[in-house]
Amino acid sequence: MNGRKKIKAKPAASEQMALSNKSWQEIVAQTKSLAQRLCEAEGMELVHAEFQREAGGRILRLYIDQPGGVTLNDCVNISRQMGDLLDVNIENVGPYNLEVSSPGTDRPLGKEIDYDKFKGNMARIKTTRPIGGQKNFKGVLSGISGGVVSLLVGDGTVAIPLQEIARARLVDYHGESQC
Repeated sequence: MNGRKKIKAKPAASEQMALSNKSWQEIVAQTKSLAQRLCEAEGMELVHAEFQREAGGRILRLYIDQPGGVTLNDCVNISRQMGDLLDVNIENVGPYNLEVSSPGTDRPLGKEIDYDKFKGNMARIKTTRPIGGQKNFKGVLSGISGGVVSLLVGDGTVAIPLQEIARARLVDYHGESQC
């Protein structure tokens, strides 16, 4: 199914608590661990998890997928179960909204294997430090080898170390079956 489906959960019960004891990275790591097990149990793939500050507050966003695509009911199911898991397992986070979504056409590349899985597709990559004088790249994925992603940009190939990637997404991706 094309497009994103989002379900927003209520803010966490500990709204008055500030994000003091846990770093954003710790929260994402714990969330990924919980979500990965839940998604596997439901026959789905956890594509990516992120925790961001946006205009409406903090968002804990999960992208899920499965062969044939994700339905609204899939998102609702995972959102409800994840809300309960997060309430029990993660404390002192402060207020946030939980969103569960299909990856959409700008699918995040969250795992090392994704850079080979989506070889030949257009991607946009942002790095933590400049590479060759720039931090933003758009090109065709050529795969990954030895922890270095190859991206065809114009007439050349850019080698981007995986640990230097801050954000990576496919561009205008419409699924594996391109009829």
